[in-house]
Amino acid sequence: MKVAFAEPALPKSGTLVALCLEDRQLSPTARSVDEASGGLVGRAMASSRFQGKANEILAVALPAGVGPDGVLLVGLGKAAKVDELVAQAAGGTVLGALNRAGLAEAAVAVDGLAEVTLAAGALAAEMAFGARLASYRFDRYKTKEKKDAKPTLKKLSFGVAGAAAAKKIWARLDKVADGVFLTRDLVNEPANVIYPETLADRCKALTDLGVEVEILDERQMTKLGMGALLGVSQGSARPPRMIVMTWNGASGDGKDPIALVGKGVTFDTGGISLKPGAGMWDMKWDMAGAGAVVGAMAAIAGRKAKANVVGVVGAVENMPSGSAQRPGDIVRSMSGQTIEVLNTDAEGRLVLADAIWYTQQTFKPKLIVDLATLTGAIMIALGSENAGLFANDDALAETLTAAGKKVGEKVWRMPLSDAYDRMIDADQADMKNIAGERFAGATVGAQFIGRFVKDVPWAHLDVAGVVWSGKDAPTAPKGATGYGVRLLDRLVADMEG
Repeated sequence: MKVAFAEPALPKSGTLVALCLEDRQLSPTARSVDEASGGLVGRAMASSRFQGKANEILAVALPAGVGPDGVLLVGLGKAAKVDELVAQAAGGTVLGALNRAGLAEAAVAVDGLAEVTLAAGALAAEMAFGARLASYRFDRYKTKEKKDAKPTLKKLSFGVAGAAAAKKIWARLDKVADGVFLTRDLVNEPANVIYPETLADRCKALTDLGVEVEILDERQMTKLGMGALLGVSQGSARPPRMIVMTWNGASGDGKDPIALVGKGVTFDTGGISLKPGAGMWDMKWDMAGAGAVVGAMAAIAGRKAKANVVGVVGAVENMPSGSAQRPGDIVRSMSGQTIEVLNTDAEGRLVLADAIWYTQQTFKPKLIVDLATLTGAIMIALGSENAGLFANDDALAETLTAAGKKVGEKVWRMPLSDAYDRMIDADQADMKNIAGERFAGATVGAQFIGRFVKDVPWAHLDVAGVVWSGKDAPTAPKGATGYGVRLLDRLVADMEG
């Protein structure tokens, strides 16, 4: 879908999308169309339930001589609440309506709305961003699809005063959308297509954006002593990979990077601690934390962020076999700390233990954020509304929370403490990978990871409940949501300079 911005002009044909606030407060363009049609738009509203609430739509056919053939009203809700997220949702709602109508092109009039503080250029760009996010489809394996099920919209034009401002904002958002789409693709792919080697291959394409990509193989990881990560992978015929992506966008030397670390378990059977069969197919997206890091690196490099950022992904497959890790095995991590593996299905924390230690030792980052579909416990606690945030630094936690609110990828802070940490003390090793009881499962997982963090601000995001959706949303079709890309990009943007 092509997006364009131009100075406002009433189209002479086709469909015009016009804005409306709650209580049927029409935009100036919508009012002019209403007047030119002899009050037809007002009468259509009066005979419907349309009030201009957020994401409400109303299609009105227009008589000859007015200009456009029809107008599609889209509600923005209360003026005081119109922000970037409201605009994005409106853009996604518009895209869905236009595709359902079978239209190939449409023009959106973005003009003055009383009491809306979001500038018109920003409103237009954010609507375009929402429409682009909503346009995503993962249909590469469909060989048969009804014609009326396919999207039809090819071009969406925005008429806005000061179009140059909208274009500037859009240039950045368009690159962020690229990153979101990359993440959605990686997470949606089946595990016979995306496994450690192929995930690494896809990351190599980031070199086209200026990202340095290094791939560590099993031999190199063995030499580095990554016994925790390698223990997870030893039951699979697919060899593991450590994927290291570096973006150096800050001016001057000696600026420590922001480190993003992702759990990349490309399929998780649970290993010898085998998961139930029902729903196991969902475990193809147990690498969604890694997917978010890859997409974020694409967004950050695509928009040429003035920051140094390193993305590290530990990519493994967790399978049961004669060579698989057993419950009760003791492994030695890269840090030298030993781990008693009581449950082979608590594998993501083992991967992150070595990935985080490697990141600290190699890059000396100023902060670390890891993302992982770590526990079902966080889904019980927070559902699909928030990711769980655990942090050893209040300032970093506050920065991430604020960033999440800005982009609509919300986080909720959860506790860490010495009392929780003692729950993973082991009799025969330095620690065990589960507490051995059901309580505080998400916190126990975070405490485990925290044992591999040394004197650096760190945040752990348990994203198990937010990376996949079984229903459509205004800016995301069901399936992989791409969660994490916008959050991480916003974090980096807020720290640039």
